[in-house]
Amino acid sequence: MSGPMSPRQGSSVPSEHETVGAYALGILDDAEATAFEAHLAGCEWCAQQLDELAGMEPMLAALADLPGSGSTPAIGESLSAKPSPRLVEKLVDEVAEKRAQKRRRSFYMIAAAAALIIAGPLAAVAVNGGSDGGGQVTATPAQATFRTMSDKKSATDASTHVSATVAVARKDWGTQAVLELKNVKGPLKCSLVLVAKNGQRVTMSSWSVPDWGYGIPGAKTEQSKQPLYIGGAAAFQPNEVDHFEVVTFEGKKLVQVDA
Repeated sequence: MSGPMSPRQGSSVPSEHETVGAYALGILDDAEATAFEAHLAGCEWCAQQLDELAGMEPMLAALADLPGSGSTPAIGESLSAKPSPRLVEKLVDEVAEKRAQKRRRSFYMIAAAAALIIAGPLAAVAVNGGSDGGGQVTATPAQATFRTMSDKKSATDASTHVSATVAVARKDWGTQAVLELKNVKGPLKCSLVLVAKNGQRVTMSSWSVPDWGYGIPGAKTEQSKQPLYIGGAAAFQPNEVDHFEVVTFEGKKLVQVDA
């Protein structure tokens, strides 16, 4: 076993675990406190719970000093009375659960942030809603990058009527590109292909087009009206590029944009 057993695990509960709440509230006698402190030195779980419960004793002491008056002269005594073993156990259980919830929330936030970092350059459209195309469209990292790039070339294919704008930026490692794609309906699987002046072809990115499509004029939903923004990269420098193509996985060219 790699760590201390949680009080919720196993068939028996060590008595030392049960006293962490009483120790935090300051209601153990000297012998009990000494025994618990010896246990605490080697128990990570109790140390974590004690850290959460450490502020309760001063709070209860302050409440116990409230002056009694009228029909409530025993408020101070009731607040300063020793809690029952069941109450101490409940306090510890509640703190443990809140701690677990906090760890779960932190994990999900970290996972979400990692997903954005990894997928950000290739992000297409973020939607709040179902898969029927009726959600609310929000800005994406690729779209934000597209807006900051000044070198853009556009074209519309006379046969497919698909429109594309490719924004490019020179990098030390090659070319960064962001595609804006309009008037394309699915279902399709497509790629953005860079064609170099020497004839080499490099797939910069790929994606799926849902049934409702992207950038459809007069569409019924906001999602369908919005263009697709997707990023890509290649090792060629911009001056080595002849043109860009948007092609289906079956090899059909939807639109070509000259560099």
